[in-house]
Amino acid sequence: MQFEFEVEGGNFSKAGTASSEVKKILKQLSVDDKIIKRIVVAIYEAEVNIVAHAYKGWILADIDLDRIKIILEDEGPGIPDIEKAMEAGFSTASAKVREMGFGAGMGLPNIRKNADEFRIESEVGKGTKLKIVVFFKA
Repeated sequence: MQFEFEVEGGNFSKAGTASSEVKKILKQLSVDDKIIKRIVVAIYEAEVNIVAHAYKGWILADIDLDRIKIILEDEGPGIPDIEKAMEAGFSTASAKVREMGFGAGMGLPNIRKNADEFRIESEVGKGTKLKIVVFFKA
């Protein structure tokens, strides 16, 4: 099963929509609650990153019998130093985003922590692509 979601940059009122929808689907499939939590945290963090940093983005959730693969791709400024961006606490969020309680620099580290497989690619001036895989059994 595949599900696609569009994400609008700057629209924090809709941030979390995709992660909520995926959570509902996984609950209907009787996926373990601890696994669902990991998946939802990873998607939510990535979704907020798109809203906070990009002009727009897309989320594709591909659910199989034993895993979920999530591809998140955005059109945005890209990440000039991925290694630095992966450090806990490092953030390039604007002051406006921080005032709303986002941009603490924990998004990418939390995504990696909750994923069984994690890959990030980014091109400055074009955007960023994440691939996350979480298996349903430990």
